[in-house]
Amino acid sequence: MRPGDATVVSVLEVGGTHATAASVDIETRSLRFGRSFRERLDGDGSAEDILSALVRCAARLPTRGAGRWAVALPGPFDYERGIGRYEGVGKFDALRGFDLRVALTASLPGATTVSFWNDADAFVLGEWWAGAARGHRSVAGITLGTGVGSCFLRDGRILRHGPGIPPEGRVHALRYADKPLEETVSRRALRRAYARATGTSPPDVREIARRARHGDRAAASVFAEAFSALGGVLGPLLAAFEPTVLVVGGAIAGAWDLVAEPLRAGLTEADPVRNRRIAITPAHQPDQAPLLGAACLATACGEPRGRISPL
Repeated sequence: MRPGDATVVSVLEVGGTHATAASVDIETRSLRFGRSFRERLDGDGSAEDILSALVRCAARLPTRGAGRWAVALPGPFDYERGIGRYEGVGKFDALRGFDLRVALTASLPGATTVSFWNDADAFVLGEWWAGAARGHRSVAGITLGTGVGSCFLRDGRILRHGPGIPPEGRVHALRYADKPLEETVSRRALRRAYARATGTSPPDVREIARRARHGDRAAASVFAEAFSALGGVLGPLLAAFEPTVLVVGGAIAGAWDLVAEPLRAGLTEADPVRNRRIAITPAHQPDQAPLLGAACLATACGEPRGRISPL
């Protein structure tokens, strides 16, 4: 290990369609080489296929990896043991019961330790550490994509319980209109709502957003109803938790012009006084935040590890 490498963590972010690798410099809170490296990944593939994609992605880093590797990926996953718990979630079923820690420790360049972290936690912590939530003591964050990820922070510590915090800090476990929240707010839910409204085969969310911007009333209504509902669900929680900022990331946050207004309206309707004080912002580092946050978690951001509460 070269001088200075003690401050470097190699990171993998794992999504349903891709993996991203980067080297994170803890001292500068930035990516070494100024960029990350992406590889296609099939979340429906075999465990061997998924592992091969991760190893290929890691191999694209320009230098041999630091001894510490941090991996950010969605649940359900046993983050302490490094074993998948996926079943019926639409991706990574092949990793159910698979010991990813053993496999990656044997395969990643220079790996001596491999830690695993929830991707929504990593995203929100990354935005607190080096993005939109920097300087805020009390932070709530959500990710919008195949589902709704969430994380609640106070003074850089991830909280799982307390006033305004849903069970285990996971908003996706909440319900709206007697159904799981993700039946209303998710990629599949937006597409399904558009298909019902138009009687046509639904395009992807990006195309629905484009149509909304060009005057398609059904498309605009799909966004308005979904994110007003999300605001209504989050509203009582945030009124109790009292964050000073709500950071929103994930692929659907790319349609911020269609998300922000109904989300704010739902929050304000739930509690017009307290929720009006909350700054609502898209991520400043939408691509880098999960990588930075995973590195931060792997090193407890330079603080005693006890600052990060366990899952």
